[in-house]
Amino acid sequence: KSKGASFNKVIFHTIKRSLILIFLGIFLRSMSDTQTYFTFEDTLTQIGLGYTFLVLLSYCSQRIQIAALVIILVGYWLAFALYPLPGTDFNYASAGVVSNWEYNLHGFAAHWNKNTNLAWAFDKWFLNLFPRESPFLNNGGGYATLSFIPTLGTMILGLFAGKVLKENSAQKDKLKFFITMGVALILTGVVLHFTGINPIVKRIWTPAWTIFSGGICCLFLAFFYGIVDVANKRKWSFFLMVIGANSIAAYCIADGGIRSFIAGSLYIHLGPTYDQIFGAPYATLVKGMIVLFFIWLILYWMYKKKIFIKI
Repeated sequence: KSKGASFNKVIFHTIKRSLILIFLGIFLRSMSDTQTYFTFEDTLTQIGLGYTFLVLLSYCSQRIQIAALVIILVGYWLAFALYPLPGTDFNYASAGVVSNWEYNLHGFAAHWNKNTNLAWAFDKWFLNLFPRESPFLNNGGGYATLSFIPTLGTMILGLFAGKVLKENSAQKDKLKFFITMGVALILTGVVLHFTGINPIVKRIWTPAWTIFSGGICCLFLAFFYGIVDVANKRKWSFFLMVIGANSIAAYCIADGGIRSFIAGSLYIHLGPTYDQIFGAPYATLVKGMIVLFFIWLILYWMYKKKIFIKI
């Protein structure tokens, strides 16, 4: 927009970017399958599904943006709340869960239980419209396509944050805003959870999770903004900057075959128990940190060569 691009040009680029994100997510989820695995819960796909709506909202007034956020969160909450709970004859095995699963919520909060909710029912219809090796019955992790709707709420919160950063107000006022908003959102999410109005469930991105996680993001933003921009302490963040400068490449590497190749090679060259140097409980952490280091070296090479993958 700052370079004079028209509304039509911006929207065309937005739709193209959305489609690339959606299909890139499907591609990554299909890497270990014998045919295209049509699923829409991947992070990139979820962002792609909501991105065009976000850009359209960016052209609207802040009042409309706030109204959209409220409608999204309240409407999504209401849709789940009105969806009937499983009956006594419900086949829990077909949903990939058990009726007495220890993590099942009870009472009104049960409307957001794993694979017995509105989003699961939608996916049983929607995902079976695509060619599949076998009919879709449930997602093992409980993830769902419709989560892109409350995820759009998270993206709208990011839109608000971006506007605050671009304002001409004093830096201390921006810090105060992010800290205050962060604490307020976290407290609101906690109240919604413990009163039973809406549980905090990340995997289906409940409205309470949108609010709660949005508050955490505000506090992280305040922390990084305060140190990097206000205090001008930047050198320490170089490790993170290398990753952020190639975020799409980083995600594809970490979610694709390269990570598996690195992890497998470490077992070959360092031995099958190298990750248990601090004991079995820390094996995942040790392996993850070493794999991350090698992925970072790839990204650092790209950074030095000025290779930046953008869409």
